[in-house]
Amino acid sequence: MKSSVFLLLLLAAFTCGLARGEDGEAEELQVETLVKPETCSVLSTMGDTLRIHYTGKLMDGKVIDSSLSLDPLVVELGKRTVIAGLEQSLVGVCEGQKIKATIPSHLAYGKKGYPPTIPGDAALEFEVEVVSLTQQTSWQKMVNDVLPLVCLALVPTLLGLVGLYLYKKANAEKPGKKKAKDKKIKKK
Repeated sequence: MKSSVFLLLLLAAFTCGLARGEDGEAEELQVETLVKPETCSVLSTMGDTLRIHYTGKLMDGKVIDSSLSLDPLVVELGKRTVIAGLEQSLVGVCEGQKIKATIPSHLAYGKKGYPPTIPGDAALEFEVEVVSLTQQTSWQKMVNDVLPLVCLALVPTLLGLVGLYLYKKANAEKPGKKKAKDKKIKKK
């Protein structure tokens, strides 16, 4: 009985150690709300456009990038204009909200990193303020959601029509010498 309890405790400790990663870095995206406005009626969804200010840091606190001295960064969710972890952390936020996102390396720059600023396998921490949130219009939603599906349907259709045309052209009866002589006789 004692050995099975010890084994379970050992297994639990080992599992917790794996979940934290080698350097104590999180293996999953973690989002903490720092400031949430009193009224938050509209939450961001894929396709929305956000204007954000951000400060990106390595886990040791070294600042790697910031937009605070620049104009806010425009991010259209779903267009992959920022690293995957940052984009995922921006879904479900509202205008005026401030968050802190701890992004594991596989949702940031991965094994290669972004030399010389970001080493390989580096987890990142971003503090983000959502300056403005613009929801996608129904027209944008149609263009983003429906148009790619229509294009997917059109490509095989067009390829089929080209194939049918080439098939008919290849199997069309070619005028032989006899038919060419018959045409000459008819003209006389």
